[in-house]
Amino acid sequence: MPFRPATPADVPVLLRMQERFYADGGYPFSISVAERATRELIADSRFGRLFVIDTTDPVGYLVITFGFSLEFGGRDAFVDELYVSEPWRGRGLGVEALAVAEAACRDAGIHALHLEVEHENERARALYERSGYMAHTRHLMTKRL
Repeated sequence: MPFRPATPADVPVLLRMQERFYADGGYPFSISVAERATRELIADSRFGRLFVIDTTDPVGYLVITFGFSLEFGGRDAFVDELYVSEPWRGRGLGVEALAVAEAACRDAGIHALHLEVEHENERARALYERSGYMAHTRHLMTKRL
């Protein structure tokens, strides 16, 4: 599998890919905020895991963040970001990424793995459904603090 844990040396390329991912989704991107958070996640595994998808060069990344849920019986996790660069899409890396995420979560004692997908992203939603993820009738709501 072309997945490996990210290291501090990966941060510049991760930030370039993250900037493309955010631009594709129309999300605001601050390089200083992204760099701080990326370095913090790499340095402290209590927060989650960051993997680089590395064929011969980095072509994507997977971020899993950890939380806690009474509903799900304790520790849970979130696929916070999954990015595969355009030329590498459709080659099974998304399926592999989910398998890596699930294995990492099992190893960390996680009871449930969540993810979100844009309503109009039919391709990603189909991938997630084929992998056993179910939609909820709830809305994900966020407030920045």
